[in-house]
Amino acid sequence: MILFPNCKINLGLHIMRKRSDGFHDLETVFYPLAVKDILEIVKKDDSELPVELMTTGLAIEGDPAANLCIKAYSLLKQDYPWLTPVQMHLHKLIPIGAGLGGGSSDATHTLLLLNALFELGLSQLQLNTYALQLGSDCAFFLLNKPCFATGRGEPKAEIALDLSGYSFVLVNPGIHINTGWAFSTIIPRNLRPGPKEEQLEDAIQLPVSDWKHHLVNDFERPVFDLYPEIKAIRDILYSEGAVFSGMTGTGSTVFGMFKTTPTLDFLQKYRVINC
Repeated sequence: MILFPNCKINLGLHIMRKRSDGFHDLETVFYPLAVKDILEIVKKDDSELPVELMTTGLAIEGDPAANLCIKAYSLLKQDYPWLTPVQMHLHKLIPIGAGLGGGSSDATHTLLLLNALFELGLSQLQLNTYALQLGSDCAFFLLNKPCFATGRGEPKAEIALDLSGYSFVLVNPGIHINTGWAFSTIIPRNLRPGPKEEQLEDAIQLPVSDWKHHLVNDFERPVFDLYPEIKAIRDILYSEGAVFSGMTGTGSTVFGMFKTTPTLDFLQKYRVINC
């Protein structure tokens, strides 16, 4: 069985407060985009290992055992010990450490594939419970529609936001920014969490042409200070005619929204992921 885990971008990101469990409450708008990985899972009853994971495409650094796809299987295996071994093939196209939620999407789509492959009959609520144990924004990929998210990144309310009339350009500078590091290091050094003067839920209802002055990602300024080349990408996107441009998540990918598709010369010059 095969699924195509897609990525997301953040339209604004506010850090509200640090929680007693060490995580942070945030507010953001998640918007799904069609840059996708490819994930295949098949039963492999004769395997000595519970999961055999093969990866192709973009390199995935770190211990393979820590891969969220394997963790998703292990999580279900605790409640369904009769699950037989599986072989997974993950073809990575979504950059890692880029603010696009690729790992979270892979994990959530693993839950969906295993639910179907083993006919577990898990409800949306049950899948959501498992997804939240895997990662803060994993639950979004069960909804996979524009939504306002709070808490650690849990979807709170679906919003009517149709941006299909715009061309999206995603530019990745090849800088890996670990989300855990960003929250544990950038926030205490550079940010003062708390309510914002302008509510994100109000700002997102403004015309896209006004977002430049109202939609704020709290991580942009400190990340731009650390990596001026990321800020330069945003400035270039605006100079090329983007109606709105911003960094997604904790970075490092920057997206631009255009009313018309940028020139081929521009697309060939920069690390464009998708247009």
